[in-house]
Amino acid sequence: MKILHTSDWHLGQEFYSYNRTEEHEAFLLQLEEIVRKEQPDVLVVSGDIYHNATPSNAVMRMFTDGLDRICRACPSMQVVVTAGNHDSSSRLEVTRSLWNRFGVYIVGRIEKTDNQVNFDKHIIGISDASGKRCGYVVALPHVFAHAYPLVEGAKAENRQEAFYAALAKRVREVNVENLPVVMMAHMAVTGSDITGHDDIRGGMEYVELDSLKVDFDYLALGHIHCPQLLGAGRARYCGSPVPVSFDERYEHSVTMVELQHKGEVPVLRYLPIKNPWPLRTIPSEAVPFEEALPLLQNFPADEQAYIRLQVKLEDVPPHNALERACMAMEGKKARFCCFKWEQRKQKAAAAKVFADVEQIKAQSPLQIAELYYHNRFGVPMEKELCEMLNQVIEETKGE
Repeated sequence: MKILHTSDWHLGQEFYSYNRTEEHEAFLLQLEEIVRKEQPDVLVVSGDIYHNATPSNAVMRMFTDGLDRICRACPSMQVVVTAGNHDSSSRLEVTRSLWNRFGVYIVGRIEKTDNQVNFDKHIIGISDASGKRCGYVVALPHVFAHAYPLVEGAKAENRQEAFYAALAKRVREVNVENLPVVMMAHMAVTGSDITGHDDIRGGMEYVELDSLKVDFDYLALGHIHCPQLLGAGRARYCGSPVPVSFDERYEHSVTMVELQHKGEVPVLRYLPIKNPWPLRTIPSEAVPFEEALPLLQNFPADEQAYIRLQVKLEDVPPHNALERACMAMEGKKARFCCFKWEQRKQKAAAAKVFADVEQIKAQSPLQIAELYYHNRFGVPMEKELCEMLNQVIEETKGE
């Protein structure tokens, strides 16, 4: 079985008020060419197709038109798409039955029929170009721990673990041929590298890899944008194909996976994605504002890039810093976005403060609460209080 693994497209993201359609269209065209060249048996998209739960009509059309072209590039290929935490599961599934007719399977949510979980919705048989069954994809959308449906005989506090166990049992029943199994999941796995991950929707719930129970040969992960291998080479975050924040300073790619037989370690290849608008932080180390400003003035006029200026902050930001930075970029193709203020160590050690609103947005509600507690009382927040507060935050996300 030949699998093309992608995730975290984040179509429709506006970057500091700049429209990113050109970049996302460029990615979809590159993905189309990769599919045409590689002719995979299945393309898996492990969540966060959109950046927002309510994408515009133009963004949804970009997705449908792009996916149509990708499917035409390899008519025998099947496609499996799951919802991420940025997606609206119900919105994704509106056209589910129509897409199914074209070999595209969209799994936005877990559903129950007659009070029984419909596990078969999540188990999709994959055939090769000749029509022969070559494996299975087990598609799991993003689900918060408290939102897993309660399976028969399980206790409420063990609902997540019981769901995985019941799903694994059904996979074994379906896979009578003992074919390779690929599992898709949009989640944060314990021990993963979250370098550059910027999720303004709050903190992440971590899941132990061993708790998934399904006997997968490859786990196609989404959610964390830093590409990485886990689980002795059987699990991978393919990463975001287009950087979502300035701190994603790694190569962006999609992953080609080949599985010959059940139980074998998958063979992986990483196919780079080129972004026509790279994200640049200048200079490489913070300097005073008056030294940093000429770097904007001297930036090549015809070079496309998003720019973040890294500045050493002695006291407070100059009141006209943004105005002067924008003036320095006049007549250039590059787009100035923001500053990255670095405070002097002696001030930063006294109390953590934020220099601008973007730094505040990058923090989770729990992180803000912990910072307030520490600054107010001079000691870290107790573990039990952190857990209680995090539970309340998660329970209110769907409201």
